Amino acid sequence: MKITQRYLALDVLRGMTVALMILVNTPGSWDHIYAPLKHAKWHGCTPTDLVFPFFLFVVGVSMFFSFSKYGNTLNKESLLKIGKRTLLIFAIGLFLNSFPQWAADFSKLRIMGVLQRIALAYGIGAVIVLASPRRYLPYIGGAILLLYWGLLYALGGTDPFSLEGNIVSNIDQTIFGVSHMYKGFGIPFDPEGLFSTIPAIVTVIIGYLIGSVVKDIEKKLVPKKLVVIGVVTILAGLVWDQVFPINKPIWTSSYVLYTAGWACLVLSLLIWIIDLKGYSKWTSFFVVFGMNPLFIFALSGLWARILGRMIKITGSDGELVSGSNWLYKQIFLPMAGELNGSLLFAISHVLVFWLIGYVLYRKKIFIKV
Repeated sequence: MKITQRYLALDVLRGMTVALMILVNTPGSWDHIYAPLKHAKWHGCTPTDLVFPFFLFVVGVSMFFSFSKYGNTLNKESLLKIGKRTLLIFAIGLFLNSFPQWAADFSKLRIMGVLQRIALAYGIGAVIVLASPRRYLPYIGGAILLLYWGLLYALGGTDPFSLEGNIVSNIDQTIFGVSHMYKGFGIPFDPEGLFSTIPAIVTVIIGYLIGSVVKDIEKKLVPKKLVVIGVVTILAGLVWDQVFPINKPIWTSSYVLYTAGWACLVLSLLIWIIDLKGYSKWTSFFVVFGMNPLFIFALSGLWARILGRMIKITGSDGELVSGSNWLYKQIFLPMAGELNGSLLFAISHVLVFWLIGYVLYRKKIFIKV
């Protein structure tokens, strides 16, 4: 696509987010992770908490260019593309949640997940941006964020933004049932749930608006414009944080603004370094990820499930352990210790999937998901 070739930085940012998603999702041990590679326990934002919204932001930016062939309007062709892609990504997410299907207990199948959120945020976000005049999109996004804040505050408990008191979990439980919810927080609560996907749609909308900025103004002015937007948006998120805390699990409105602001700053820096200054030799590693992003991410998820659920190896104590546990304890732990071994385990997975992506890239195979 001509536009993305003109802005190599966009492919690099997309590739960076995919590489980081694999890195933070596949440690050797969940008990031994460096602090920056952990999510905030509840309120707050670590570097890891930036990765997912960065990906949705890039989805929005790319959307502006990809829908230009439809005139950036909602018509039969664009709606058909949106529908097909939304269903496909959501289906892949369900497939991964239930894998291996022959051993799955579908009465306890988790419905939502990362790919499912990507699918819905993309699908609904695409319909909104194509059906609405561009000048109204900031107001639509702002209205969604304000409405989400109001609903959580008015309908929540005495502590409406807490794990136990938020209505996000209650609504998801009503729709899906407790048995189909994520249990990793100790109670049924899904950090990629349905209701909290509503503000995530705004992350996509902001990305789309940034895509229009990148395209419409003179190239040399793009980084400065993005820096201004980024700083203002970060400050707005920090101000809102005082009354509506920055929080990834419930994807608060302040979190949307804060993370989108940082995405603008990172994109501005990459455009300045790569597209304006021409320092691009180092980018090939990330471009490989950026050309088949969802396919590589889904494949990494499938492999993690195969290694963790299907491959069993007899450990030194004679007990059967998962393939991932065996690899960590027999290879990476002795090599580098608990923390560094866990990190090396994750890095090795990033490199393996980079190699797969590299083969696809060299053969000019681009799998659209």
